Amino acid sequence: MDVFVNLFVNGVSTGVLIFLLASGLTLIFGLMSVLNFAHGGLFAWGAFTGVWLFNVTGSYMFALFGAIVMGMFLGLILERFLIRPVYGNHVRQLLVTLGGMLVLSECIKVFWGPNPIGAKLPKWLQGSFTFDGIILIKYRLFVILIGLFVYIGFVLLLRKTKIGLMIRAGVIDKEMVQALGINVKAIFSFVFLLGAGMAALGGFLLAPYSGIIFAEMGMQYAILAFIVVIIGGLGSVQGSVIASLIVGLAGAFTAYYLPDLSLAINMLMLLFVLLVKPTGLVGEKG
Repeated sequence: MDVFVNLFVNGVSTGVLIFLLASGLTLIFGLMSVLNFAHGGLFAWGAFTGVWLFNVTGSYMFALFGAIVMGMFLGLILERFLIRPVYGNHVRQLLVTLGGMLVLSECIKVFWGPNPIGAKLPKWLQGSFTFDGIILIKYRLFVILIGLFVYIGFVLLLRKTKIGLMIRAGVIDKEMVQALGINVKAIFSFVFLLGAGMAALGGFLLAPYSGIIFAEMGMQYAILAFIVVIIGGLGSVQGSVIASLIVGLAGAFTAYYLPDLSLAINMLMLLFVLLVKPTGLVGEKG
């Protein structure tokens, strides 16, 4: 029972980290039809900025919010100067965002050097506690809590606010939103900044998992996030949540019970979904 619960918690917490990266990706694609490969670079920048701020100030929460702000700032630059000029041209978007990710990775090496950097936790998040005889790691529960707050925030934003209504309408029919006189470019920028901030948050939260961070770390999780976006359904935040949890749990349980299958499980799930429901678990777009 202890093993099952810990694997479940590990899988959910990993799924939360993937969701933070994938949620922004799916909103950006759903509204802007942009597959942003530079998202992985924002993920890495969030990790490095947050770890650096924590080492300098000693305040974990200040570092967390600082990582989000840095991600949004870089997202603003990317959207304004790289992506906005190539809206509607998917080939150029691919080249520009891939180039953006490489530039972001190289800039990390300029500021922090080429070697990996250690990442540590504050004392209040270290260790574990026992609940009904089961040992639970504090930090993984903290990550799950953060993910829950972020998801609730997304739901409230998309369903209870005017800008959320415009975002949902834009995902369904951008031309209709433009015809109503709504500033679509401003909505694009807002969604891109929101997604960039969530990617940076995910990077910072990931850092203590492995204990080290490196400039190219975003690539691995960006690929995983794209798999999640496709499995969940392009443009669906709910689909991203479901797919992230499935991928996280499948990875945790497979690594323990079927380690030989652990590297292939995500691709197998992706192929299965593409064969059975090409639009994704929740997606409706073809």
